[in-house]
Amino acid sequence: MHWTIAAPFLAGENPGEWLEPFVPGDRHQFSIVPRPKPLANWHNQTSSVTPYQEWLTYWEHGKAAFDTTQGGVITVFPQLASVLGVCQQTSRRRVPVVAWLFNVGTCVAGARQWLAKASLGKVDCFVVHTRREIKMYSEWLGLPADRFEFVPYQAPAHPVVYAENTAQPFMAAIGSAHRDFPTLFEAVEALKIPTVLASGPRALKGLSLPANVQAPMGIGKAECLQLAQEARINVVPMITNDRITAAGQVTIVEAMHMGRALIATRCNGAEDYIINGETGLLVEPNSAKSLKDAIELLWNDADLRNRLGRAAQQYAHENFSDQAAGRSLGRILDRLADRHDTSKGHLAVPANSLIA
Repeated sequence: MHWTIAAPFLAGENPGEWLEPFVPGDRHQFSIVPRPKPLANWHNQTSSVTPYQEWLTYWEHGKAAFDTTQGGVITVFPQLASVLGVCQQTSRRRVPVVAWLFNVGTCVAGARQWLAKASLGKVDCFVVHTRREIKMYSEWLGLPADRFEFVPYQAPAHPVVYAENTAQPFMAAIGSAHRDFPTLFEAVEALKIPTVLASGPRALKGLSLPANVQAPMGIGKAECLQLAQEARINVVPMITNDRITAAGQVTIVEAMHMGRALIATRCNGAEDYIINGETGLLVEPNSAKSLKDAIELLWNDADLRNRLGRAAQQYAHENFSDQAAGRSLGRILDRLADRHDTSKGHLAVPANSLIA
């Protein structure tokens, strides 16, 4: 079956590849509809709401995917899923839709929920990256739970080209979404451990940095990866409440792929990625003491850091790689292709089968 891929980070004349090379077998064929213009850096946004001009770009992108596909559409990010959902409801054409990386940030009532319900009712499969999201989105959208599937967030294994900075050791905290920097500041100020934040102005608004914390603004992806590799410890402190869907997975997976010792707050789905005491350390939400104790333990125990880092890297290779995600995507596409063929009155035939 043919699938058109619409992902905001695939733009321009040479958009590159996504997960399609890692889907096993030859049952499915893929083409990419590139985004009309490059996606802006999320960390530099001053609002959590998608601006009107951005929605116009999402609409142009999603509509092009819907109009040109020869089979189904795979979207990445909720905005594109909403566009395809609207296209489904305003057209007589039935197109299977997979909404990959479906994460709306927070499930709140009001206009946002109403628009989501109105636009997403005909999406066939929502791929979420924490188990807790299945129940949350099912209730928020009023859709059956079996329309949602947990697949761990994947990332390519970045080459480790920087060694730990042993001359001037520091701890790194990378990322912006739902970060609990006040609790982190309380912990590191007591420990006097040098800490570098790679975050955005919105996440730090109204906060005063302790003397031992630096927060360089405007650094890119390459600089973030360098910080993560040179740091003695990577930490992902997160706030939580019942409306937050997921957060921190990108930072967690990348640090694990690079074999770095990692501490994260036990919330927002972090427990789907870190096995406490085996591939990293989980600390309790809103607890400066829990975070302080974990940092102090890991900072002073090189053997523990090395053991956790090696185990994290192996676990990430097995579960959070492009290859692992490609296998999961293939299973989802097989299931929808079987359903699509049956709905057309065709005989659904397994891949590589022959009919005599």
